[in-house]
Amino acid sequence: MSKRDFYEILGVSRSADAKELKASYRKLAMKYHPDRNPDNAEAEHKFKELNEAYGVLKDEQQRAAYDNYGHAAFENGGPGAGGGGGGFGGGGFADIFEEMFGGFGGGGRHAGGAQRGGDLRYNMEISLEDAFKGKQAEFKIPSAVSCDSCDGSGAAKGSSPVTCGTCKGNGRVRMQQGFFTVERTCHSCQGVGKVIENPCGNCHGSGRVEQEKTLQVNIPAGVEEGNRIRLAGEGELGNQGGTPGDLYIFLAIEPHRIFQRDGADIYCRVPISMTKSALGGRVEVPTIDGGRAKVTIPDGTQSRQQFRLRNKGMSVLRSGSRGDMYVEVTVETPVNLTKRQKELLQEFESEAENNSPLSSGFFKRVKEFWEDLTE
Repeated sequence: MSKRDFYEILGVSRSADAKELKASYRKLAMKYHPDRNPDNAEAEHKFKELNEAYGVLKDEQQRAAYDNYGHAAFENGGPGAGGGGGGFGGGGFADIFEEMFGGFGGGGRHAGGAQRGGDLRYNMEISLEDAFKGKQAEFKIPSAVSCDSCDGSGAAKGSSPVTCGTCKGNGRVRMQQGFFTVERTCHSCQGVGKVIENPCGNCHGSGRVEQEKTLQVNIPAGVEEGNRIRLAGEGELGNQGGTPGDLYIFLAIEPHRIFQRDGADIYCRVPISMTKSALGGRVEVPTIDGGRAKVTIPDGTQSRQQFRLRNKGMSVLRSGSRGDMYVEVTVETPVNLTKRQKELLQEFESEAENNSPLSSGFFKRVKEFWEDLTE
């Protein structure tokens, strides 16, 4: 059976540039991808044709050979045939899908065509208390695991992958052009050396299926917003026996209803009454470790004044030490005064002298400013 024209398969003209080729391939590959067309033999065949056509035409040298000699350029004895025993091609489907839809960390190709699985990212939100003391967290993520139906081979039960006819199992093929010999990954088998003629109906030949798995991670005390934890080998399963990728857990800290964090230090805003700020006293405040601390408020304390509690802050990552806690007071103006309370305040106001140095100093400067304007 003769092969269809590569340009016809991709739906582009022979003058199409690399951008047009890529756009058309992407559109059609998504349309006929096996995951979107389960148990559809026609779609699977078209997908393989697209893979082969784009694998050749996206490379300038291969495209030139195809334009001059057609499919014969990649057959035994043709101008494109080399020591590998057949035509040559780039990564085709694998390369373009890695480029467009690659995972967080991407995958890497290993010797023999095996491909490292993609890295995964998981966003985890924890409380400020958990960030202080650390925790053992359990979570679930969707991931690609080995297909049980075919034991990860990608071939239907009772069959197995066969040696690639293009590269004769080498995974790489050569093309001779003048004085130069170029070696490329085989476009037919993507460098594996084997092809699947009868793909598994469960995983559609990929050897992998999507499945949710439960993992545990140890979050150390003192972690901060944006810290990440790496779980080696817990990413996506690699193709064709490739090693799995890694899982990166990115941490976010939930806003706290009492505390604000700044690195290893913690800030707590505490409202106090006007009388306590004027006469002094003591207030009891919570600490991040669940305890309590008493803070002495001297008489004449003003709003936004801070009091430092040493070693009452956050844990410092991998050090065993702690930051400090800062208590910032806010003087609250009394509301809903009774008639008697208002009378007492009016009596205080009439007898007050030099009790409010900040306001007295400010209005003194204002008076001088106005006097200067009238001179």
